[in-house]
Amino acid sequence: MLLVDDERIILEGISQIVPWTSSGAELIGTARNGLEALTFMEEQQPDIIISDIKMPGMDGLQLVERVKELYPQIAFILLSGFSEFDYARTAMTYGVKHYLLKPCNETKITEALTEVIEELQSQLTQHQFVQTIQSELTRVLPHAKAQFLKELVTNKTYGKRDWDTYRRMFHISHETLPIRLILMQVEGMFEYEHIFALTNIAEEKLGEEIVLLSTTIGRHVLLLIQETEQQEQLFSRLSGMKCTFTDFYKLETTIAVSGAGEITDARKMYRETLECLNFRFHVGEGAIITPQDLSTAAAARLSSFDYDEEQLGMELKAGNWEAASEELGRFFQLLADQRMDTVLTKSYVIPLFVSIARQSTPERLNDYLQMLARLDELETLKAIEAFVSQAAKDICEANFDSFSSKQSTVIKKMIEVIASNIADPALSLNWVANEILYMNADYLGKLFKKETGERFSAYVMKLRVEKAMEEIVRTEDVRVFELAERFGFGDNPQYFSQVFKKHTGYTPSDYKRSL
Repeated sequence: MLLVDDERIILEGISQIVPWTSSGAELIGTARNGLEALTFMEEQQPDIIISDIKMPGMDGLQLVERVKELYPQIAFILLSGFSEFDYARTAMTYGVKHYLLKPCNETKITEALTEVIEELQSQLTQHQFVQTIQSELTRVLPHAKAQFLKELVTNKTYGKRDWDTYRRMFHISHETLPIRLILMQVEGMFEYEHIFALTNIAEEKLGEEIVLLSTTIGRHVLLLIQETEQQEQLFSRLSGMKCTFTDFYKLETTIAVSGAGEITDARKMYRETLECLNFRFHVGEGAIITPQDLSTAAAARLSSFDYDEEQLGMELKAGNWEAASEELGRFFQLLADQRMDTVLTKSYVIPLFVSIARQSTPERLNDYLQMLARLDELETLKAIEAFVSQAAKDICEANFDSFSSKQSTVIKKMIEVIASNIADPALSLNWVANEILYMNADYLGKLFKKETGERFSAYVMKLRVEKAMEEIVRTEDVRVFELAERFGFGDNPQYFSQVFKKHTGYTPSDYKRSL
């Protein structure tokens, strides 16, 4: 409370006779004119000023005008003589409501003061109420926006009229420009906080002027954006947003972008984005998918899918992973070209997996069949291919190890047979295959070549010559025809000599003399 009057007696009189405290006020200062009052208010600002009108320097009207400019919340009670009523009328144009004629007693001043205090308290209460409402509205507005977007894309009763109503409530200036929906899904194991982080990054990267509304629906983030730029620019921003999120949280994001349309098409756009996200089964996680991708896939779809897994089974059984891997890749490429839905695609993969599992040992078959449940949980074709390929590779390598072990046993037996029958002219691959091991001669020959690096006949000839050389060194008087008989050449010493010279560079006689 500040009291301003140029007459000292009046200033002191009012200061002393008015019951300030009981009126709910406190007199914090006095001034002799308007200039002193303004100087006082540079340090302390009262809520109410009681001022005379006619004063030297700066009068009461000038004081009111200046205070209303600097401190518009301060209330005035003006005092004036009867002849100055025109001045009072002017003061009222500045919002001054209380005007008292001099001389006035403490009762009138107290009544006026009480009214002003009540007005100020009423204004304060009203101001606090408005502040509370604004604060509450600010707090709930984001939730209201998010809830409205959910209703807009899922509730068919929402239309253009609702959009216009809520648009004004949300202070969205957009009216008729096309919009798009962007639906995003975080891949892998994630926390709910990642959803909020993705929303914030998306709004920052795309810009508040584009993102009109955002919400979360289940594990998805949904944005309603204004169509203001070329699709290439939008995709560039989305790619940047994906990179930022992945750099921070090491998680991939798959994004579906609807076509452009009016706000009344929001439900249709939302269904489009859901279909696009389902298409990630074929294109893999982390892609940006549009309805155009679905159209291209539909155009490329073939009428039927037919695959014979017999060749793949043979390669797996034989332990030939290189050929099996190539065949498996061909199967998944054919399947990818079909662009079938998830269920139908898996209906072709599961029988193939069972066929692959059957190439394992009986002891492991049940283990592989139990893996079918995990296969059915996979969400992309690439993940399924990796899963099936790993299982096939494990089976193929196990078969290769088993097959190699069996081969070594057969070759060891063949070498024993050769050593035991080195003197027999009838020793041949067919003889060993048919009479000893009861196996296919061609297969046995390839197996022998693969294990020893030599053909069966070459191995036998080399061994016979080596044995003959040992015999020549050991026995001084051995003859050529005897060597021929001992080492499988029968009664053909001439042929033995030719073979011996071919391997050693000497005839048997020359070799004996060279010792």
